[in-house]
Amino acid sequence: MRVLHAGHAVLAMIRHPANEIGENMSTPTDRHYTDSHEWFLNDDSTITIGITQHAADELTDITFVEMLPEGTVVEAGGVLGEVESVKTTSEIFSAIAGEIIEVNQAAADDPSLVNSDPYGSGWLVKISTADSGPLNDLMDGATYESKHA
Repeated sequence: MRVLHAGHAVLAMIRHPANEIGENMSTPTDRHYTDSHEWFLNDDSTITIGITQHAADELTDITFVEMLPEGTVVEAGGVLGEVESVKTTSEIFSAIAGEIIEVNQAAADDPSLVNSDPYGSGWLVKISTADSGPLNDLMDGATYESKHA
């Protein structure tokens, strides 16, 4: 556990064992990232998608999560759903084409999961795809971290 001091508050960041995080990074290195702050975790033909910690921090308190239903076919660049916060509503985009095979109902029921654990229990959707190749055109964790640190 790393402890970060911010004024009088002490914020603790617990490493999630499912994430491969570089020694000096808070961005997992096992994913691909977009400039619009989505992450993509490739597990063969199943891609798990969520938003980055940077996006969650910028949105502040996320109050509502709504993704397209399972069975929906999305195109690369298409909208998967949206997250609302006290500040704004943001659409979530897919960098790949495929079919939504699972929606994280826990995040829909408790949107704070997206704030507290965006790389773990706060994931948003899983997509089945025949071609995960376009993910290779996205940023790796180190590149994303350097652009948005």
